[in-house]
Amino acid sequence: MSNPSESSPSATCCASSNATAAFLILRLFLGLRAFLSGLEKFESGGTYSFENYGKTMARIANGITGASFLPSWATKAFAMPLGYIFLALGIMLLLGVKTRCALILLALVWVGLGFGLMAVQSDEGAVWIGTYVGLTVGALLLVRHNRFALLPDRS
Repeated sequence: MSNPSESSPSATCCASSNATAAFLILRLFLGLRAFLSGLEKFESGGTYSFENYGKTMARIANGITGASFLPSWATKAFAMPLGYIFLALGIMLLLGVKTRCALILLALVWVGLGFGLMAVQSDEGAVWIGTYVGLTVGALLLVRHNRFALLPDRS
C-alpha cells in the first residue's frame, strides 16, 4: 500500500503543467485587460486618436480632482501617462517580456487606481480594481511557472 503523502513523478508532472497552464491563462487575461484598458483611452465615438486620449485623460483627472481631496497636479501626473503604461504592460504580458517586472508594475498601477477610486468614494470601482490586484498577486505567485515567454525574467 502506498503512502498518500508520496507523490509519483506523473503527479508532479501534471501539477507542474497545471500550474503552467494556470499562469499562462492569468498572464493572457491580465495582458489583454491592461492592453484594452490602455487602448480604450484613445477612443471616442468609434475613432481612436491622440487628441481623444488627451481629452479623455484630462477629463478623468479633472473628475478625480473635483470629487476628492487630490490636487490637480497629482491627478494629471498620474492620468496623462496611464494609457501608454497600460499599453506597454499589456504588450509585455501578452508576449512574455520580463513578466515578473511587468506584473509588479501592473499591480502598482492597480493600487494607484484603487487609491484614486477610494478617494472619490467609488466603492464599486475600488472593489473591481481590488479584484485585478488579487489576480495580479496570484500571477506573481505562479510566475515561476512561466514557460512561454519571449524574454523571460532571470531567476
